[in-house]
Amino acid sequence: MKIFRSPSELLEAVGDHLGYSNWILVDQERIDLFAEATGDKQWIHVDPEKASDGPFGKTIAHGYLTLSLTNFLLPEIFQVDGISMGINYGTDRVRFPAPLMVGSMVRASAELVDAVEIEGGIQTVVRVSIEIEGMERPACVVDSLSRFIW
Repeated sequence: MKIFRSPSELLEAVGDHLGYSNWILVDQERIDLFAEATGDKQWIHVDPEKASDGPFGKTIAHGYLTLSLTNFLLPEIFQVDGISMGINYGTDRVRFPAPLMVGSMVRASAELVDAVEIEGGIQTVVRVSIEIEGMERPACVVDSLSRFIW
């Protein structure tokens, strides 16, 4: 894990690859729980029998479930000390280059694309890729915006 001792250290690390998270399994239970929480119960996500005859041959994770894994996995990659709080400020350029099939192992890869001073702290853009084990294309690529407040 990459540890920044203060938010100002982020300014010097622009362009750096920050590392990788651990691998996690995306199983049907995780997909079903997301479907229940969001109300998105489309058969390609929650009906393994019907999905076996569908375009992917099995169920796939929701795009927004895949995107939400960035917030779950990023704390394994880096942390910023010396702050009063970190704020998820939003996202830019969200893409889903490959479907995330049930039973896949995924991890996050992160690169610090930008860091700028703002009033009271630093704002960053971290490009996160949700990589699928054994696949060339990632399930999700997103520029995640965060604010680290003194």
